[in-house]
Parts: sequence; structure tokens; C-alpha cells
Amino acid sequence: MFARLVMMFAVLLVSVTSNVPAQISGGGGDAHPGLKTNAAALRKWQEMRFGMFIHWGPVTLRGTEIGWSRGPQVPIEEYDGLSREFNPVLFNAKEWIGAAKSAGMKYLVIVSKHHDGFCLWDTKYTGYKITSTPFHRDVLRELSQECTRQGIMFCTYYSILDWHHPDYTTRYGGDTRPVLESGMDRYRSYVKNQIRELVTGYHSKLLWFDGQWEKSWTHKDGMDLYSYARGLSDALLINNRVDKGRKGPGQAADSESYAGDFGTPEQEIGGLDNRHPWESCITIGTQWAWRPNDTLKTLKECIHILAKTAGGGGNLLFNISPMPDGRFEQRQIDRLKGIGKWLEQFGESIYGTRGGPYRSTPWLASTCRGNRIYLHLLIPPKDQVRIPAIPGRTVRSARVLGGGEIRPHMEGESLVIPLPSAPADGNDTVIVLELDGPAETLGALDVPAGS
Repeated sequence: MFARLVMMFAVLLVSVTSNVPAQISGGGGDAHPGLKTNAAALRKWQEMRFGMFIHWGPVTLRGTEIGWSRGPQVPIEEYDGLSREFNPVLFNAKEWIGAAKSAGMKYLVIVSKHHDGFCLWDTKYTGYKITSTPFHRDVLRELSQECTRQGIMFCTYYSILDWHHPDYTTRYGGDTRPVLESGMDRYRSYVKNQIRELVTGYHSKLLWFDGQWEKSWTHKDGMDLYSYARGLSDALLINNRVDKGRKGPGQAADSESYAGDFGTPEQEIGGLDNRHPWESCITIGTQWAWRPNDTLKTLKECIHILAKTAGGGGNLLFNISPMPDGRFEQRQIDRLKGIGKWLEQFGESIYGTRGGPYRSTPWLASTCRGNRIYLHLLIPPKDQVRIPAIPGRTVRSARVLGGGEIRPHMEGESLVIPLPSAPADGNDTVIVLELDGPAETLGALDVPAGS
């Protein structure tokens, strides 16, 4: 009898899980077919759903964009000399990580080196670094230690290209140094030496590469660097910009030919895709680095971006830009606290969920976990919601998250959900549907435009 029950359970398990498309595995590309993404590390990171991105450096003294303004907006000699006057005396790692926690963020990605080549840690391989400025302190060391104390996953961004380094073979923005005097063999060694410092010395759990588009960096280079970094820590996660395979919200269609563990849409929200791991990076303002009087997104916009990103099955890496003195602007802190307050009440609809099953619309996003579907009403109707019926499932109960029970009913092929007269939240009211079976095994459902 026991053996028969085990067999029946196994058949049931197969019948349920077989409806769930397998997540496409990334890894080391066609040069390393046996080196696949660490599944446990990826799953843990995906369940976090929300992280803080930070672009910061001497360029904040001018208020222009990091890296890209070197040459076109700020003369190269002046840009490179800003480090000699950079002295952010009000930098406080505890306050930075505390701000991330107050927002409900679970991990931090700090720009260790952008395209301008300036390093925010005490690297042994260049003098162009934070400890050579009047400030002298090792910013990355303090942030890494504070992340450990406050339970935040510490991660680093690293630009593969480096317009400041003498051996990098691409020049940009009016730089007149001859390419013939450079050497990519020496530069690749420089990159690996610095990556080893970040992973083994600063305990970076994720490497967020950028700058892979220039001709100086090849597909072979990307696969080689991925393999090298994973050799330092097998649980390390690495984005798809280590290689040439970046194509939109997910990995490229032939993603296993390229190195990388997840896709990286920038300043846009990926579509519904639970098979290809991805993360949208989006700014709180209009540029990545700080500038005075930048226009910030409203609290409602921030919450909608988070809900739609989770609704697509992705993580949100939300960029904050500290000021030249090392502080976060108070208005950015206030915005982060507002997101955190919303997550305190509605976080179960974001953390640890999968995207869908309904594709996002301008007024709706949806996430799911187990037998639950969370409907995010971004523009709530006045009295009811009408959405396509859930195929093969019955809604056993429904409630407003943070509110009371409601009673949906079927009208033809539509599920009609009555709404309370007062929304539970003016930014995003969340409806919880309890089903009689798993929500995560459902395919993608489209909501007609006229709904």
C-alpha cells in the first residue's frame, strides 16, 4: 500500500511539474559546456527580487554622467584630475546600507570601476583609486563589512572597458593616446587581478559586468573571464554582459553559446519570462550618477516599476546616486522609505514570487506563489475587475491584501472581482486569489486591452 501511494505521488508530481517550462541554464558558454549557473545561488538571488544599484565617484563634483561625460562634457584632463579633490567626508556605510534595508532591498550592487577607470577600493594594481584621494578610506571594504552586519548581499559592478587604462585598446571622447602603445594581453591580466581582489578579498557574491560591446572585448574573452571568476567562487553569479550575448530582457535565443547567468534590460522592464533569469536596472532619477536638481520618479512610479518587474518574473536593481560629500539626498531617502513602507504591508506579493500568470498591462501586474495569484491593481477600477478566467483552476477564496474578504464570480469566460469602495493602498492595491491548484504551472494569460 505504501509503495502504491509513493507511485501515485510520483505520477502526480510529474503531471504537475511537467507543465512548468524548465528554466534555461546559463553558464560558461560554448567554450565551457559543463560549467552551468549555480542553480541554488540563482534561486536565492531571484527570491530577493529587489536590490540597490549605486553609481558614484569623483565625477559627482561636476554633476555629469559617470564615464560617458569624460571628454564630451568634461575635458579628459579635468575629468581624470577630479580624484585629486574628491573628499566625501560624510560617507557613512552604515547609513547607506540602512537606507537599502529601509526600502526593503535585499542586495547591493556598487560600481567598483566604471568606464572612466576610477576604482572605489584599495586595489593593488593602479593608483587611480579611492585611497589615493584626499578621502583615503576604502569605500568597498566598509560597504562589504556593513552588508555582512546588516544582512544584505554584497555585489559589485565592474566595467570591462577602461578608457583611462594605458593598455586598453579602445579610446573614447577625444583621447589622443595611440592605440598601438596599448596591449590587451596586459589589460586582461589587469582585469583578472582586480576581479580576484573583489571576489576573494571583498567577498562579492555577484559580478555585474558592463562595457562588453566594444571591439576590444571578444566572445572568447567573455567566456574566459566567466570561467576564471567561477573558479574563484562556484556560487558566484555573473550577468550576461561579461560576454557578447546580451539581447533584450532575457539571454539571447542561443544563450548557452554565450557566458552569463542572467539578462540585463536597462531602463526598461522586461516582459513576462520565467524561463530566462533577468534583472531590470532602472534609475531613481534621469541619470546614473548624481546631478543637482535631478527629476526623481514619484513613489507611485517606483512601486509600479517594482510590481511590473516582479510581474514579468525579473528582479529590480534600482539605482541611487549619492552626492559628492558622500550622503544620499534626503528626497531619495524619503522615496526609499516610502517603497519600504509599501513592502512592509504588501511584500509577500513581491519576494519569492514568479511572474504572471497574467501579462502586465498599464493597469495590472500579477505575481504568483504556490496556489496564490497576486493581482496588482496599478490603476484600480471603480467597482470591479474583469479578467480572463484561470484555465483548469477554481478560485476558492479571495481577499484584498491588507483588507477584507471579497467574493469573485464567473460571467461567461471572465472572472469578475468586486472591489471595496476604498482601496487598501492608493499606489497599488493587491488582490490575493487562492486557487485549488498551483498557480506557477499556468501558462501566460493575456488580458484584453478593453478589460
